[in-house]
Amino acid sequence: MDNRPIGIFDSGIGGLTVMREIMEQLPYENLIYFGDTARIPYGSRSEQTIKKYSYQCASFLKSKNVKAIVIACNTASSIALDHLKNQFDIPVIGVIEPGARSAASVTKNGHIGVIGTTATINSSAYQERIMEFKHDAEVIGIPCPLFVPIVEEGWEYSNVAELTAEKYLAELIEHDIDALVLGCTHYPILRYTIKKVVGPYVKLVNPAFETAKDLKKILGEFSILNENFELPKYEYFVSDAPERFRRLGGNFLKKEIDILSEIAIDNL
Repeated sequence: MDNRPIGIFDSGIGGLTVMREIMEQLPYENLIYFGDTARIPYGSRSEQTIKKYSYQCASFLKSKNVKAIVIACNTASSIALDHLKNQFDIPVIGVIEPGARSAASVTKNGHIGVIGTTATINSSAYQERIMEFKHDAEVIGIPCPLFVPIVEEGWEYSNVAELTAEKYLAELIEHDIDALVLGCTHYPILRYTIKKVVGPYVKLVNPAFETAKDLKKILGEFSILNENFELPKYEYFVSDAPERFRRLGGNFLKKEIDILSEIAIDNL
């Protein structure tokens, strides 16, 4: 039994979709979430800066005696994962490999779509990882930058969301994809609308769900699962705008955010 918490970080609130999956699949684990809301978005930063920010976030979580770190951010996962694995002596996992592996396994015709922020798509992180798992796949990446503000406005079921999805996803439908990776942590909130646009025969791959599955497996392999079966403790930290995080984050998690603190991450 190991009741040390699991640390999760993201540049903002999107990583809460990963946290929600971890809550469901590992219901007895204590969790600490850090959202670097003062420096969002990471996608427009240089690789050097993203590595620096990610290291600071991970160092903060390590100072809280976490037993594993989840990078619940596609941009940081694509750029800083290997760097952080080399810096810390606890398991560190990202969201890209689990999502890519799942997409490669569920496709039947080998035509796979990936949607994400402009930075994530331009990094080709998902595209390259999927090709490693399935060499003959045709992978088409489409940036969907308007999806994030749509989600944060709470418009995920609106006509605006549906029209935007139709515009973004038209090329993927033309390529006859049968698997679609939701390559941004905000996008699972849009799952219903995206599914309505792409149709019932396209399998939506949620990297948040797959990451939680991988985390459970890794904790078991390291024999550090918490088997105390007591109510878990969830703590939240942000680097700016805590009340906005509380309001929006509650919608992401479908539960109240109680223990929330603001910290000066640049001091770490």
